[in-house]
Amino acid sequence: MGVVAHQQVYPRGCTFAESDWDALYPFWYPVAFSRDVAEKPVTATLLDQRLVIWRTSAGISVANDICLHRGIPLSMGWVAEDYLVCKYHGFHYSADGHCVKVPANPEASIPKKLCLKTYPVKEAYGLIWTSLSSGNQYPLPEMPAWNDPDYQQILPDAVNLDAAAGRQVEGFLDVAHFAFVHTETFGDINNPVVPCYEVTPTEQGLRAEYLSTVSNFPKALQDRAPADFKWLRVFDVFLPFTARLTVHFPGEGRLCVLNAASPISARKTRVFVPICRNFDKDMPLEPVYEFNYQVFAEDKEVVEAQYPEDLPLDMSAESHIGADKTSIAYRRGLRSLGLGSLYTA
Repeated sequence: MGVVAHQQVYPRGCTFAESDWDALYPFWYPVAFSRDVAEKPVTATLLDQRLVIWRTSAGISVANDICLHRGIPLSMGWVAEDYLVCKYHGFHYSADGHCVKVPANPEASIPKKLCLKTYPVKEAYGLIWTSLSSGNQYPLPEMPAWNDPDYQQILPDAVNLDAAAGRQVEGFLDVAHFAFVHTETFGDINNPVVPCYEVTPTEQGLRAEYLSTVSNFPKALQDRAPADFKWLRVFDVFLPFTARLTVHFPGEGRLCVLNAASPISARKTRVFVPICRNFDKDMPLEPVYEFNYQVFAEDKEVVEAQYPEDLPLDMSAESHIGADKTSIAYRRGLRSLGLGSLYTA
């Protein structure tokens, strides 16, 4: 007798090509802030899959956001006595997804199929991460500074975009747009030249080290850097949609920004941006938040307008210049995951 192949079940209304969804679902993605999951469950969508996230004494649980009795989102319910309770008929689910109580028939045995589809969970960098693969084999993107006592940890609100995750990440990696898109925040239209830089492959993606005179201080503070100071920006990419930027400030100052793009659907993305710095730790944080939001708003305007909306992985589909080394390597990295040339995320 032959072995019956496992049939992949795709989310209802999946916006991805099935082969692309298959390539993306095993990786870790952030889906919520740890601070937001307390007494009540919350909902999120990842790769078109609706999820419910809740906290019990066992920690964080993530499951498909649907009660298996009558199809109500469990995120509409509440947590009581360490159980997730459905708003419609009060079915109680344990932290591992098993239904343990049916109030209308308390003495009846509970069918084994009343068990939620759950997913692995990790809490890191103030975020809740999950993978839609139960046998996850990939490591979490790294941000060592988050746990370093010499660094200050900063967690801005997420940025929502009507754009593909790949387009957003490529924009984050792009150094040639500073002089034109970020003129109100830190870029200088009179300093558009991108010096030669190197990109090298890594175990989880790639690294690019970019040295230039483009300041990373906000416009009002750019006199804090010595004249003609060379700014080193190091981009570490964790395929498919997370990138860490480490900016070397004057002296031993370091700023670390994790750009973690979570694909809600093929063309909707929620970007989480944990930040760490080892300088100005006694300064108010509001200017940091404002600067971060403004930079991402400038990027959002451009990324949401890009056409085609899909990130072309066929290298002949768009023109490239020398400054595009990182984006070229990034597109090739996505292609190596098995994503198609008409990839839509």
